[in-house]
Amino acid sequence: MVQYNFKKITVVPTGKDFVDIILSRTQRQTPTVVHKGYAISRIRQFYMRKVKYTQQNFHDKLSTIIEEFPRLNDIHPFYGDLLHVLYNKDHYKLALGQINTARNLIGKIAKDYVKLLKYGDSLYRCKSLKVAALGRMCTVIKRIGPSLAYLEQIRQHMARLPSIDPNTRTILICGYPNVGKSSFINKITRADVDVQPYAFTTKSLFVGHTDYKYLRYQVIDTPGILDRPFEDRNIIEMCSITALAHLRAAVLFFLDISGSCGYSIAQQAALFHSIKSLFMNKPLIIVCNKTDLQPLEGISEEDMKLVTEMKAEAMKTVMGQGGEPTEDEGVLLTMSTLTEEGVIAVKNAACERLLNQRVELKMKSKKLNDCLNRFHVAIPKPRDQKERPPCIPQVVLEAKAKKAEQAAEKEKRKLERDLEDENGGAGVYSASLRKHYILANDEWKEDIMPEILDGHNVYDFIDPDILQRLEELEREDGLRQEQEANDDFEMDGDELTPEEQEALAEIRKKKSLLIQQHRMKKSTADSRPIVPRKFDKERQFTSERMGRQLSAIGLDPSLAINRARSKSRGRKRERSPERGESAMDVDNDQPSKKMRSSSRSRSRSRPPNEVVPGEGFKDSAQKVKAEKLAKKSVMKRNKDARRGEADRVIPSLKPKHLFSGKRSTGKTQRR
Repeated sequence: MVQYNFKKITVVPTGKDFVDIILSRTQRQTPTVVHKGYAISRIRQFYMRKVKYTQQNFHDKLSTIIEEFPRLNDIHPFYGDLLHVLYNKDHYKLALGQINTARNLIGKIAKDYVKLLKYGDSLYRCKSLKVAALGRMCTVIKRIGPSLAYLEQIRQHMARLPSIDPNTRTILICGYPNVGKSSFINKITRADVDVQPYAFTTKSLFVGHTDYKYLRYQVIDTPGILDRPFEDRNIIEMCSITALAHLRAAVLFFLDISGSCGYSIAQQAALFHSIKSLFMNKPLIIVCNKTDLQPLEGISEEDMKLVTEMKAEAMKTVMGQGGEPTEDEGVLLTMSTLTEEGVIAVKNAACERLLNQRVELKMKSKKLNDCLNRFHVAIPKPRDQKERPPCIPQVVLEAKAKKAEQAAEKEKRKLERDLEDENGGAGVYSASLRKHYILANDEWKEDIMPEILDGHNVYDFIDPDILQRLEELEREDGLRQEQEANDDFEMDGDELTPEEQEALAEIRKKKSLLIQQHRMKKSTADSRPIVPRKFDKERQFTSERMGRQLSAIGLDPSLAINRARSKSRGRKRERSPERGESAMDVDNDQPSKKMRSSSRSRSRSRPPNEVVPGEGFKDSAQKVKAEKLAKKSVMKRNKDARRGEADRVIPSLKPKHLFSGKRSTGKTQRR
């Protein structure tokens, strides 16, 4: 079985990329250092090697392209004609021919310049010949740039072609556009062909696979065909014609008897008669689709006559009958892809007809006689005239009867689905899992199971009146909120004395001024410079000003001023009593103001080698040694670290092998 896999064809580079790839490889894979002091034979050999290596790389790359693209004369006629329909085989052969010509030209150029290099008399002459040789090779590649681009487009399109095996069991679906071909292949296979209510939704061949009698069948969905001259058909229709002409398959001609596809039965019959020559020697089945819209019995007499004629033609196409009509079963079938009525019958009939035809072909082949000569079928002869009916033991009969009774009981038993339908359906009925519990007493199945937490039954701690108490709490909370809302009111000046009213008016005025100032500051906050408070000329926020304002209102400002000063004045740092002072002899009973507890002493910095109590070191030397060992232990781990996604990356903008220039003498192991 030949498999055509066009997805493995190597990518064809453009002309510029082709040249860059080859020259870069030549630069990397050949020596790069030569001096005028070398012997002339060595200089010639140096540049001859570069020319030969470049020519070999061009030859290998172009040969790969020529060999991997299929030759139209060597592949199956179906693929040959399909490629001709899609790409025009003349253009295809011309492009491959240009690639082959370029390969030969590059070989001749290399051969000529190698001859000239043999007579180079100086480093400069040899280098000029090498540059000329490589330049002419690159010019040849650039001239075939359009052919390379054309072959790359063909390669991309061929990679998207379906993998069709022309020799396997195949079912081919054809007919007018929008008659239900794609819907049928979606029903019987796992293919996902787009289905839309307009013509020419399917623009290429689609393949699906189905099984029948443990055999795999490939089902091909073809684009719709219109009834018009052969010359007027487009590429989409020619794909279908190519498949019908070259594939040995069972053909399903779909007929839309409802007329909803936009074409009458007469037009579809005319198409059938125009392409019936493609159906010869193939099992043909006429499928009347969309019977849910129009049954076959309900069509007019003229249409029925046309369908009968098509049926008669289909009966003549059976392989091996010599054009004589055969039995009409399985030739004209009806179905509806919407309701799936008759879909499986159509599939089975097509597979059966195709299987019978393939078996019949094999029976007529010469290989059959070779196989039959190896077999011998022995038929035993009766020894007397006595009849010996089959005897079934009584035990077997009883077992069969018992099995039948069990099957009858199983049919009578109600399932969960039946109970669900009786009790309101899905979403209403909830299946009970407790009825399957195996307990000593069936009455225990519906008992409420206690929940145990920390050895206590949770239900013992549940208050049965908790809902009622919750309602009382909510009612009480609502009353409290209403009372608070009633108490929240703004102070009026009616109940105040004249002095209090003046103070209230002054407070409200001051409040509005502060709000306005705050808004102005907020609006100009971006452009206003920040001034420290000690350089503030306006002296807006000082304790003296606060005292004057409070005195003007009639309040005593002393407490507020003292409080502000105590808050703003920071505590001075005191010397720690740990050093010096603890060793001094002080005969004073009352402690000095500067003497504070050790917890209040200011923090002092320690040298890095000082041992802090609790670290576990004997002295500072041991601590230094431990820190050195710790740094040494992580050194290898840090060296083995890999660059991660979050690390700063500076990509290599200049690849070393392209931009580093000539290498000096030394090791060449990196090549």
